[in-house]
Amino acid sequence: MLIAAEHVCKNYGLRQLLNDVSLYIDSGDKVGIIGINGTGKSTLLRLLACAEEPDDGTVHRFPGVRAAYLPQNPAMDETATVLEQVLRSLPDDARAAADYEARAMLMRLGITDCTQRVGTLSGGQRKRAALAAALLQPADVLLLDEPTNHLDLEMVAWLEDYLRRFRGALVLVTHDRYFLDRVVNRTVEVERGALYAYEGGWSRYLELKAERLSMADASERKRQSILRREREWVMRGARARGTKSRDRLERYEALKNQAAPERDSTVQLAAASSRLGRKTIELEHISKSFDARTVLCDYSDQIARNDRVGIVGRNGAGKSTLLNLIAGRLAPDTGTIEVGQTVRIGYFTQEAREMDPEMRVIDCVRAIANHVETAEGTFSASQLLERFLFPGDQQHAKIGSLSGGEKRRLFLLCVLISAPNILLLDEPTNDLDVETLTILEDYLEGFPGAVLAVSHDRYFLDKLAERIVEVREDGEIRKYVGGFSDYQQKRSDEEPKPARAEKPKAAPRSAPSSPSARPRFSYNEQREYETIDAEIETLTARQESLAAEIAAAGSDYVKLQSLLDEQQKLEHTLEEKTERWIYLNELAEKIAAWKP
Repeated sequence: MLIAAEHVCKNYGLRQLLNDVSLYIDSGDKVGIIGINGTGKSTLLRLLACAEEPDDGTVHRFPGVRAAYLPQNPAMDETATVLEQVLRSLPDDARAAADYEARAMLMRLGITDCTQRVGTLSGGQRKRAALAAALLQPADVLLLDEPTNHLDLEMVAWLEDYLRRFRGALVLVTHDRYFLDRVVNRTVEVERGALYAYEGGWSRYLELKAERLSMADASERKRQSILRREREWVMRGARARGTKSRDRLERYEALKNQAAPERDSTVQLAAASSRLGRKTIELEHISKSFDARTVLCDYSDQIARNDRVGIVGRNGAGKSTLLNLIAGRLAPDTGTIEVGQTVRIGYFTQEAREMDPEMRVIDCVRAIANHVETAEGTFSASQLLERFLFPGDQQHAKIGSLSGGEKRRLFLLCVLISAPNILLLDEPTNDLDVETLTILEDYLEGFPGAVLAVSHDRYFLDKLAERIVEVREDGEIRKYVGGFSDYQQKRSDEEPKPARAEKPKAAPRSAPSSPSARPRFSYNEQREYETIDAEIETLTARQESLAAEIAAAGSDYVKLQSLLDEQQKLEHTLEEKTERWIYLNELAEKIAAWKP
């Protein structure tokens, strides 16, 4: 066992987040924590990381257990370079040895300039730098809060593979359902102050939770049935009442006072939408450059009235730029964007619009509309907030007191009540819990207008998108019909397949060898056996010199990438040679030991 949290309680003001919960993390555990925003997922992770103390109960990390923690909003030294920040948590004597690995990991995460100051980084870059710092720490347990946020699809796939191979324990908060299915072996749900543990990832969690709720409902039906029967017995005539069994009356009272199964409320999406005419948005040969770098090049498209478009590409390729052009926040350098007169755009940005942390939640909504007409009727600002899981007391709280996910949910409500008929969504899955995501996906499916979404969430794209637009780093934009899985398959088919080397033909044999036949080298095997030691020695020497060249490459990232590619090929060759060496030496031993 690595970490034991026992009988933990945690309150924030009047909000009871965790009530007498226990959680044990063993070696080899890979735990995914899920739950509605604001229920205490990040709080639970902070308690496990000993970054916060429980109000009651204990969190014990066993002696010698090392933990690395990635918070949702990592604190950083604004004046440090990225490389200094990433290596800061390591001991002084370990930093030089980890320099190369840190540079390679930052490149994997899309940060190519390790010398830039932390204060100049975007929010996404800061989170990726903090992720690299957490992964580099020697750790028996990784505690990661939303590690896939701000990663593009390639980075998510790399992180998925890295964490699957990680030999220590892992506890992570994430909304990425494919990630949960492929990485974790236990899912823990935070619900109404309690923890519910399920073996397996997201798909298994859905099955097991449905079973738990079904059993709870069956128990409640049985309780109500017994209660009706006992009530009839209690309500019989006055004469019978004097002889009733005291024990039976006590059982009846206990049954009556027993609480029914509670359910977490779910977001109820109801929002206004405006009529959309025939003409929507047409893009004709648009191009956009920043500082001599072409982000979008000669792109044309027409948004259909009920389009469902997923926009993908590497970080920094220009996905958000494309949405900003469509929204009219940026003007193209060349080409035209024509917007129909009836078009009303709702733009759910990645950062969310700036909301005054001192403003009350209800005032933020009232600033847009006091009442909203929807297909389900007219709702006041307060009623809409209730449907978006902001109860009465929280509606009068300041926005600054909300969790990251709650702020995103509030911003989503503000976008939807503006009655849009075309929705632009920039990373809508960031910081939204899986319950809200599922409801949002169902809402978007029936939304009476077009939806364009930039997302790295593969599950979301598979469920929403009917076509994929890929923005490439050279400014080229390609279109694919279908969801994310279809796009991935077509993208794979486009890539040139490496030429397969022909296998050397086996030497002809006059007859199959019998078990008692004398083992022997073929002519080629004999020559290979005589030279393979020298070949492995040469490869090993090159491996050592290559490591020195990589360490000396500094900020020459073109050279560094070339050296990293060579290193990868060298490791593959060395592995093959080693396997061959084992085979030849085993054969030599058999030859030496053979007796007729």
